[in-house]
Amino acid sequence: MDEIPGLFGKMDPMPGAIEAVRTLAEEYDVFILSTAPWRNQSAWSDKVTWVTKYFDDVFHKRMIITHRKDLVEGDYLIDDRGKNGISEFKGGWIQFGSETFPEWKTVVDYLMTPLRTCPLKLHICYLTNPY
Repeated sequence: MDEIPGLFGKMDPMPGAIEAVRTLAEEYDVFILSTAPWRNQSAWSDKVTWVTKYFDDVFHKRMIITHRKDLVEGDYLIDDRGKNGISEFKGGWIQFGSETFPEWKTVVDYLMTPLRTCPLKLHICYLTNPY
């Protein structure tokens, strides 16, 4: 399914994702960090289109598309899968969809505790409903 042209620009945001990211962006230096299927040439531009549609005011020129997430520096990385260098990422991995972080509210509650909100970089990878 990853090979369907235009797919990534048409996905709906996950419930609570838009509000959660806007809340986190008020306290954190937030970037979108994503991977795109190598053989789907439109996926890269589709993801930029999607981010521009929902977050242009927050993420204008703050998006990184890579297959090596471990090469990016940050304090936290929110992602649903442990692929593409996640296990080597030097900051904390918040595994979205896990028992600890099943939804965006749990992620926000965790990251907005007073001990965690200082000038930190946050990378968010999982904002859309899969297929």
